[in-house]
Amino acid sequence: MALDEATQKQLSTLIGSSPVMLFMKGNPQAPQCGFSAKVVSILNTLVPEYGTFDVLSDQTVREGIKELSSWPTIPQLYIRGEFVGGCDIIEETYASGELQSMLGIELREGFEPSVTITDAAAEALRQAAANAPPDQTLHLGIDASYQTSLFIGPNAPEEVEIESNGLRLRMDRLTANRAENITVDVTESPQGTAFRIHIPNAAIPEVGQISVQELKQKLDAGERFEFFDVRSPEERATASISGARLLTQEESTRLEKLPKDTTLVFHCHSGGRSQAAAEHFAALGFSNVWNLTGGIDAWSLEVDPEVPRY
Repeated sequence: MALDEATQKQLSTLIGSSPVMLFMKGNPQAPQCGFSAKVVSILNTLVPEYGTFDVLSDQTVREGIKELSSWPTIPQLYIRGEFVGGCDIIEETYASGELQSMLGIELREGFEPSVTITDAAAEALRQAAANAPPDQTLHLGIDASYQTSLFIGPNAPEEVEIESNGLRLRMDRLTANRAENITVDVTESPQGTAFRIHIPNAAIPEVGQISVQELKQKLDAGERFEFFDVRSPEERATASISGARLLTQEESTRLEKLPKDTTLVFHCHSGGRSQAAAEHFAALGFSNVWNLTGGIDAWSLEVDPEVPRY
């Protein structure tokens, strides 16, 4: 079916709105399908900013972009106006390094990563890795916005391995290129002991943790702040906190234009997805960003038992 002129113009405008443009289900803070989530994860590793459009919000765009690219599935990625492919192609080109070349990403030749693991962190990591399968080792990840992760996982080709405080630490080449004078330590959080990774050249504001009791006090007092639910619409239909709005692509775009000292509070089911959303906006320069500790599940248990648990 041929595209009408209005749809062609709309798609052309969207594709040209960002050098890297992703048509996906949901938004980067709350992808609504596993394939979109995979591509978002890859792009977050490679570039600090990129454009997205939620095809679930516009059926004309959803069907039109498939017709335009002659590609039957979503997500779809465009770089500088050129169609790259769907999830499988993006994963393949990422693994081969071709996607990095398309994005103009260059690695510093001869650069050696430097990571210091403190004694306390080393002990905690040894305990965490004690029961890991023999083919899985400790990894460090640093994405394009300098968000970090420590995890036990299988080794991959072309990874870089270093040693610190008696521990072997592996990372992909992009992470190694960003790992300059990093310190891995431990700190206490509301959930217990947590790892803290300090990156001197990444001036990203930290995300605060707000308890459900503190949130209730703010809501009862009528304090003004932006309060968002990053779960799926289906989860929200099951249970919700009064005053929270669903973080759609439209709302995400609106938030990005607000003053950087605006208070932002995010929640999900238990705190993981909302932490990622909060870190995203902190990386954009927002300085007063909060994650609801324990999510709506803690709200049901400690504040309002009439909110269903699931």
